Amino acid sequence: MSQPQTSEQLAEIHAENIGGIDETTVSLSPGVTALTGRNATNRTSLLRALMGALGSDRVSLKGDADEGHSELTLGGEVYTRTLARENGTVVMGGEPYLDDPEGADLFAFLLENNEARQAVARGDDLREVIMRPVDTNAIQAEISQLESQKRDLDDQLDRLESLDDQFPDLEQQRTQLEDQIEDKRAELEDKEAAIEDADSTVDDTREQKAEFEDALDNLQEARSELDNVRYRLDSEHESIQALEDEREEISTELEEMSETPAGDLNDIDAEIDRLRDHKQSLESTISQLQRVLQFNEEMLEGGSPELQQALQNTTDSQSADEGALTDRLLADEGDTTVCWTCGSEVERETIDETLDSLRSLRQEKSHERNDLSSELDKLTSKRNELQADRDRRERLDRKLDDIEREIDDRKDTVEELTNERENLEEEISDLEADVEALEAEEHSELLDLHKEANQLEFELGRLENDLEDITDEIETVEADLDERENLKEERTEIQEELADLRTRIEQLEAQAVEEFNEHMQTILEILDYENIERIWIERAEREMREGRRKVQRGVFDLHVVRSTQDGTTYEDTVEHLSESEREVTGLVFALAGYLVHDLYEALPFIIVDSLEALDPNRIAALVEYFEEYAEYLVVALLPEDAAALGDEYQRVTEI
Repeated sequence: MSQPQTSEQLAEIHAENIGGIDETTVSLSPGVTALTGRNATNRTSLLRALMGALGSDRVSLKGDADEGHSELTLGGEVYTRTLARENGTVVMGGEPYLDDPEGADLFAFLLENNEARQAVARGDDLREVIMRPVDTNAIQAEISQLESQKRDLDDQLDRLESLDDQFPDLEQQRTQLEDQIEDKRAELEDKEAAIEDADSTVDDTREQKAEFEDALDNLQEARSELDNVRYRLDSEHESIQALEDEREEISTELEEMSETPAGDLNDIDAEIDRLRDHKQSLESTISQLQRVLQFNEEMLEGGSPELQQALQNTTDSQSADEGALTDRLLADEGDTTVCWTCGSEVERETIDETLDSLRSLRQEKSHERNDLSSELDKLTSKRNELQADRDRRERLDRKLDDIEREIDDRKDTVEELTNERENLEEEISDLEADVEALEAEEHSELLDLHKEANQLEFELGRLENDLEDITDEIETVEADLDERENLKEERTEIQEELADLRTRIEQLEAQAVEEFNEHMQTILEILDYENIERIWIERAEREMREGRRKVQRGVFDLHVVRSTQDGTTYEDTVEHLSESEREVTGLVFALAGYLVHDLYEALPFIIVDSLEALDPNRIAALVEYFEEYAEYLVVALLPEDAAALGDEYQRVTEI
């Protein structure tokens, strides 16, 4: 994997009214930056402000503010995310670093509620998560375009293959014509010599010779014209036959094609529109759920102390100062906290259960959205096929009409040529009678020689014309055949590109599994978890119900292999992993997605939060490992965890 080029430029993040932040500016050096502090010190709010400027919409407006924004200055450019409260909702704008943050939200912005991390902890479909950023519609459209190009190339190569088969016959015809021309020229030379001898011994008048030669010239010209007419007639008949054959093939193909009613396409278009609207509605619901979850998680993290202070004053006028209140809000599970919806004290566990229900609902809606995406892909493919069939039928109908018109035109031409041939035959008959009359006069031997020489010249001219035609045809075929290798190379490139596109999803799956397994094994060796031999993903096919049908779908099975003290290994389950082990597995899974989708080429940041489940030494080792893959690694840590990091890393203690 090519690593991003490290720059020496500072990145500066400025935030106003984001999360629990009033206003702050923090500089981030290339490499690792540790945001160090206790809970409720706005570390997560700063991370979300950075995420917002990078493109994520998982950023919240301060509870008592109507407007807020974050700005990231990087490489001389400024990237912004604005938030404004309008009609009870928060509207986001600005010009952030990324146009499409989906991949970054999944694999680079690794906060506690990051979906890739949570998918491992909950045992969700890891394949669906890793493949979500892949635009399957775009891949299918590209496949269709390349298939069309390949069909055109196949047609051209088939035509060239036919020409290649004809080439030896053309060469043979040219050789035969050259031999015939050579023989005909020799025969004409002999005849001209005989004429010269006869002319020297016969005292013929110039008038007789001129009259005879004129008669022969006229006869030759008429015969030549008749020969051309017959040749054109033969060509027209051959063309008509070829057109009729093509018409029959097209008619047969049209009969075999099933006509696509316009209603079918309209129904499919309507269904696609309906599914898209449904999908958009689901995405809106998922986004709303995400914002609700994010707000509540930030409240649990102490992201809006002013609002919680106000709620606490309402329910308990005798409460302690703000520091004591923060301690109450961040107490361990089982303690009470102030509910920010009703203002009463409730068990924190009750809020956690409600949030778990909301997360489950979000996951359910995500699965429903993915099912809709699959159904949309199938319907789009079906519509494209039906549209292609209808377009093909329309093209064939138009071509059939063109052939019918051309056949009619050529039949009219045949009729005209037939009349012309009959007139020429009558004219030649009269001219032959004139020549015969001249032959009956004296010196008929010399006249016969002139007549024969005249015929030889006519035949020689026709042979030379035929040779010129066959030579032109051979040169055309040779030029076409010279292009064959280029066409074959182009087709090979398209075939390879098609194979790559058709297997791109499979390749991405394989790469994701390989990346995860490789990094997971290395991390386990570095972190030295007791009795874990291996955590790895296996690609598999599983039968699933899709509507009323059962289909085979690819899945990622996560395996855990442990060992006993005596060295015996056995397969365990993800549920039995410790919280620390699950967190590490989720982070490595996210790193695999970051690398598989080449996010490092477009995004120089990885953001990490909520590593408290790991001990400080393992956090330090994990940070050192992740540092290699991002130009800027920003991590939120408790002071005791940050103490285990090397002194060379930047630390931010005040926000």
